[in-house]
Amino acid sequence: MAIIRSILDTDLYKLTTSYAYFHLFPHAMGNFRFIDRQNLSYPKGFDKLLQDEIEAMSHLALKESEASFISSQMPYIPPTYIDFLRGFRFNPQEISIQLSSEGHLSIEATGPLYRVTLWETPILALVSELYYKAVGAVYDPIYLAKVTEEKAVALLEHGLSVSLFGMRRRFSYEVEDFVTKCLKEKAKTALYGTSNVHFAQKYHLKVSGTHPHEWIQFHGAMYGYKMANYMSMEDWIAVYDGDLGTVLTDTYTTDVFLRNFSKKHAHLYSSLRHDSGDPFMYIDKVIQRYKELRVDPKTKFIIFSDSLDVNKALEIKQACEGKIACSFGIGTHLTNDTNSGYPPCNIVMKLWRCKMTPKENWTNCVKLSDDVGKNTGDLEEIRLAKETLALA
Repeated sequence: MAIIRSILDTDLYKLTTSYAYFHLFPHAMGNFRFIDRQNLSYPKGFDKLLQDEIEAMSHLALKESEASFISSQMPYIPPTYIDFLRGFRFNPQEISIQLSSEGHLSIEATGPLYRVTLWETPILALVSELYYKAVGAVYDPIYLAKVTEEKAVALLEHGLSVSLFGMRRRFSYEVEDFVTKCLKEKAKTALYGTSNVHFAQKYHLKVSGTHPHEWIQFHGAMYGYKMANYMSMEDWIAVYDGDLGTVLTDTYTTDVFLRNFSKKHAHLYSSLRHDSGDPFMYIDKVIQRYKELRVDPKTKFIIFSDSLDVNKALEIKQACEGKIACSFGIGTHLTNDTNSGYPPCNIVMKLWRCKMTPKENWTNCVKLSDDVGKNTGDLEEIRLAKETLALA
């Protein structure tokens, strides 16, 4: 059986970002590149295994039950886009895969942004699951059941509000399926929802998620780094009219974002998402900015999603108490803690180049994280972006 079994086996932000491109930038083109932060050596023939799964995805089609789920549970997605998804088919010709003689994996996805953005999370899930299969890793079901239930009970006992952000680096489809089911049964009200639309439908959960770095990267490339955060927020509002009110702050560092964060946006966006850097310093910076804007931080949320486990989430919750509301997106700690003998893959797929129309020249895209190790993009373009934003 193919690993990706549904068009909806993806993160919510892929569909919402796809629609945003579809609505505002229908001619825009993008190029995504796979990045393995561990620089793993993949087994010989891995590229063929991955290509076969990519080819299998071309046969996926939106089912009417899935269309109905989007319509009823994701009202911010209009009927026109649901009709587009009915006719959408993944095109393997948009994907280039190479495996070097040393076993290093290269993947690129190139095409219209409203289409090609949909490859990101399935490809990452495929690479992760195929890697474990290729090296003979097997998860321990007894261990998985034990630790997942323990985590679920702890989430409930400590009153944490958590969304499952576990698709991109999951051990396997089967593991994410089990973890989602267990969390629903054992974490109860502590489980706010899941970012995986397919499992949200299967287990009658809320679909939760935010927009991705790529949306701000695209705006940085098209409108300039000084205007990127502002323009990306304005355009998101233009598409979603107040729905999906969470914004990422670390595409060009949080300090730069907070300088761009106006009172208007502080009111229109209900939450900010922390995805890199010290979370405790982040709390202080965000609260200070809200106070400067004369916005009560107690009416706002921070969503924390950077390499979290239950204990770290609890420490952060305690630091936020009485100051600002918080919730958590936990992924790899839940869907890839399997006692397999292999650590989770540290892989991402980032927007590398883009252009507003097919006739234009490509423009490089970069990300300047609060964690330097998460910076991505052409080195010369990173230097230019830092110089433009007066970053050391």
